[in-house]
Amino acid sequence: MSALLEVEHLSASINGQQVVEDVSLTVPGTGVTAVLGRNGVGKTSTLKAVMGLIHRSGKVTFAGERIDRESTHRIVQRGIGYVPEDREVFANLTVAENLRLAVRGAAEHRDFVEELFPDLVGRADQKAGTLSGGQQQMLSLARVLINDNRLLLVDEPTKGLAPRIVNEVAAALEEAARTVPILLVEQNLPVIERLADDVVVIDAGVVVHTGKARDLLADEEAVQRLLGVGTDTAAEVAS
Repeated sequence: MSALLEVEHLSASINGQQVVEDVSLTVPGTGVTAVLGRNGVGKTSTLKAVMGLIHRSGKVTFAGERIDRESTHRIVQRGIGYVPEDREVFANLTVAENLRLAVRGAAEHRDFVEELFPDLVGRADQKAGTLSGGQQQMLSLARVLINDNRLLLVDEPTKGLAPRIVNEVAAALEEAARTVPILLVEQNLPVIERLADDVVVIDAGVVVHTGKARDLLADEEAVQRLLGVGTDTAAEVAS
């Protein structure tokens, strides 16, 4: 299958400090591709560089067209939705206002979002800053899923969440992945096992491993060597 997103020799810096050295990866037009690695190795920076949020060089091609010279708003208009690591909801606006601001164009998947996140429906008039961390994560996901995107970049969606909420977020991503491919940064290995088809492992700003998720997770030595954790260290996420 041809790649929807191709990243070639991507490097990036923040305030003059190199945070991505040389990343090359591909994302197919279906399924979930997970980006793994220890903390601080450049996973989040890779996603930000693809989105044009930090200074970058290299080649980024989306649906056959280069986007590495485009501004972030143009990249979003092409149909790439981005869910940041820290959710970044508008705290002083209501849930409904957050979603209304996110709508781009005429294609609005409000019914899909309400079905995935029923808890948000009853909180439409509640300020986003008063939501729990899990509810804010759901709102952050809802803001991209309400649009007709062609690719989602999702950064650490389960970080800091209770196991029950982790399961709900994973279920929402699993459902979303049926219709839109996802490039997912995630540390929770059971979530990776549940969602990911392919994996890309980054270390010190460079790609050190690519392959099938099931093959990596079945190799405990490789998981320990590449990620510094055992395959049994994370709590199991119910399917």
